[in-house]
Amino acid sequence: MDVAINERISLSNLDRIYYDGRWNEPSSDGRLRLVNPATEEALPSPVESRLTDVERAIAAARNAFDAGPWPRMTPQKRADYLRAMYEALVRRSEELAHAWTLQIGTPFAMARSATDAAIELFAYYATQSTSFPWVEQHESSYPGHVGIVAREAVGVVAAIVPWNGPLQIAAVKIAPALLAGCTVILKPAPETPLEAYILAEAAEEAGLPAGVFNVVAADRAASELLVTSPAVDKVSFTGSSAAGRRIGALAGGRIARVTLELGGKSAAVVLDDFPLDEAAEILSQTAIRLSGQVCSNLTRVLVPETLHDRLCDAMVARFEKVKVGDPYDPSTDMGPLAMKRQLDRVEDYIRIGRKEGAALLTGGGRPSGIYRGYFIEPTLMGRVDNRTTIAREEIFGPVICAIPYKNVDHAVSLANDSQFGLGGAVFTRDADAAYRIARGIRTGTIGQNGSRTDLGIGYGGFKQSGVGREGGIQGIHNYVESKTIVLTGLPAAVK
Repeated sequence: MDVAINERISLSNLDRIYYDGRWNEPSSDGRLRLVNPATEEALPSPVESRLTDVERAIAAARNAFDAGPWPRMTPQKRADYLRAMYEALVRRSEELAHAWTLQIGTPFAMARSATDAAIELFAYYATQSTSFPWVEQHESSYPGHVGIVAREAVGVVAAIVPWNGPLQIAAVKIAPALLAGCTVILKPAPETPLEAYILAEAAEEAGLPAGVFNVVAADRAASELLVTSPAVDKVSFTGSSAAGRRIGALAGGRIARVTLELGGKSAAVVLDDFPLDEAAEILSQTAIRLSGQVCSNLTRVLVPETLHDRLCDAMVARFEKVKVGDPYDPSTDMGPLAMKRQLDRVEDYIRIGRKEGAALLTGGGRPSGIYRGYFIEPTLMGRVDNRTTIAREEIFGPVICAIPYKNVDHAVSLANDSQFGLGGAVFTRDADAAYRIARGIRTGTIGQNGSRTDLGIGYGGFKQSGVGREGGIQGIHNYVESKTIVLTGLPAAVK
């Protein structure tokens, strides 16, 4: 039965679970609980996958990899299926954008553009089928022999995605994994399963062979089976560093392959040659992106001591102009936080920051005139000590810490004085200075004059921000194993 969600999304299978190429009856009648964070109203919710359902999905993916046609197809043939999924998703791009807005409060204008970019990843990876080095010839140290490196699918992949960017993060895992010949079990966050259901319907429409793509919307206990099951070869996880540490430990116990994209506390180093008004504009816009619920956001602003107050004044002026409210209102700049527990978390950190001596320069409370929903004002904390809690822990909300520095060497030291290393930026007109400072900061991505995450190149973190890279050609390498073959002659298949 079709279920209309906000009269804009139509899903036929919320009461079933997609695995083994079909929609199956669930093992229980339990349901997830979805809430619109802007209104606190309940949304139609899908069934919850329980342990038995996860076991069946794993078995389907294992059988599809071991005995099915998928890993034995050419990459070009698999790319045809990716293109078919792409076309199906393009037809449902509006529904996908509405799903994101309804589930976590993303302003709809942003949801539309970001959704289109996520869907394009399927088309992008389809183009890589002919250019990726699936088989390479090498010289061999054995006389009269030839060496070959073949890159083969890693196997069954558990793709575990968070709630803040459910389609975007799913796409950057699913598309390269499918292209590589892996079979996939997608596990969305229980707060944001709707995109996964649309992806399943797109896979069904594209005609993917049974068991190649499966979806389980499960809680933490059932989901842990995806990490511990010997039938799962690779776990690709995006989420908190705490969850990533546990997943890494469990996967390491059985030498499973892992990619972990985790938390961040990214530093923006502002040099004295960069216009402060321009820096304030860029930083304030970055801070409110997805209500601050982006792991790579520039949440530590490192500014020369002599310029700290001027930059903060400029940021306060911009934050106070931000319109917080209904994500469907075209004039809205920032929507709500995604859930009540996230609002509580952000408010707790603001209280901790003030207690530890930081100055609350603007924000910190509920916007005036809004009486329901999980809303908070964009918040700037000034004169923050880099050793304090709010400078060291990921808040995951629209809260910026301004930290003064003495000189550039001190700024680099402050940037590196963190357990995280995901993103970062250097604000300067001098590309040489930006490059020099970027090479000194231990983080996965550094942009000049703004956050510059580029999924066409590669993305990931140093230190406790993760293991491995996603996006671009690096993203395909996540899902292949390299096999060395040494022969007495070059086979016809390689010539």
